[in-house]
Amino acid sequence: MMEAVSLVGQLSGRAGALMNSSEELIARARRGEDEAFRLIFDRYGRPIISFIYDMVGRRDLAEELAQETFVRAYKNLKALRDDSKLSTWLFGIAKNVARESLRYKHRETDKVAIDDDRVIELSDGKLPPDRQLLDKELNGVIRDALGALDEDKRLVFTLKIFQQRSYEEIAEITGSSIPKLKTDLHRARAEMRRRIQPYLGASFGS
Repeated sequence: MMEAVSLVGQLSGRAGALMNSSEELIARARRGEDEAFRLIFDRYGRPIISFIYDMVGRRDLAEELAQETFVRAYKNLKALRDDSKLSTWLFGIAKNVARESLRYKHRETDKVAIDDDRVIELSDGKLPPDRQLLDKELNGVIRDALGALDEDKRLVFTLKIFQQRSYEEIAEITGSSIPKLKTDLHRARAEMRRRIQPYLGASFGS
């Protein structure tokens, strides 16, 4: 079997090769073409790492769990149904890996640093130093608020808001009904707003 896909740090651009369709890449990977599976990682590695990071709150652990996700995917390619969407299938595996980690591993209590460049980016250009610091602090507040959500709410909030997945995809990933997902998302939004609003009021003088 291929090496356990040295995932993190290998997100190099293979722009031309990435034009391969998911179906073609899956077929090639099933035939044992390791390069095809590396291309699958190039395409989906970043969103999977980001998703797991939003679930577990630690970058080092997210990278480790992303590697485990793609190793499991590699071993179980034959189990992927032809009518399944590759990204949805991968997110489903990542969800299981993250949940296992949250439930069975000891979680460290240290918080994500507010200047971690993987936290939610709220700016889209160069800002004055004081505004940059404010945005970094707000990122930290958002990260803490996300971590305070219960698992179901954090899962649907992350998949819908950060990963822009449809309710149909999220239902397939989580196994939950769409009405439940909508309820969880509504409650997650309310909790996030409640936790973040005091900071916004204090920071902006509102």
